[in-house]
Amino acid sequence: MELLLKGVAIGIGATVLMDLWAVVLWKVFRQARPNWAPVGRWFWHLKNGTVFHDDISRAEPYASELALGWVGHYAVGILYGVILALLVGQAWFAAPTFLPAWILSIVTVGAGWFLLQPGLGIGVAASKLPNANQVRFLNLVSHTVFALGLYGTALLLR
Repeated sequence: MELLLKGVAIGIGATVLMDLWAVVLWKVFRQARPNWAPVGRWFWHLKNGTVFHDDISRAEPYASELALGWVGHYAVGILYGVILALLVGQAWFAAPTFLPAWILSIVTVGAGWFLLQPGLGIGVAASKLPNANQVRFLNLVSHTVFALGLYGTALLLR
């Protein structure tokens, strides 16, 4: 049980750091802030078995899709934290290292590239977007920041 709680904690910490990174990108580099409403709409439509959309903006709206998007964002972050905790075990929490957190975080980019982004209708690895390479790069950077959050939160838990 302690291992699961630590996984939840590092998942929350990492997601918070990733969100803070998004604020830095917005304030300093004028990068658009993440909009979790389309993700919430995507999560909502999963209940009907619809995983992939041609364009999520044309899917039936859901009144609380922004809130559901935020909840989903944190639920996924927590899930990734728990997965890491289960993979590395208690020994890692006694002496955390960055590499396992980073490897898992980079692997999880695949969920965005091959599930979420096609699900939203923007193609595999954002291939339908005019700035697909920029999106891919920012996905890798954001997940590296997530890894720093997993690692840093684990250090704080020692």
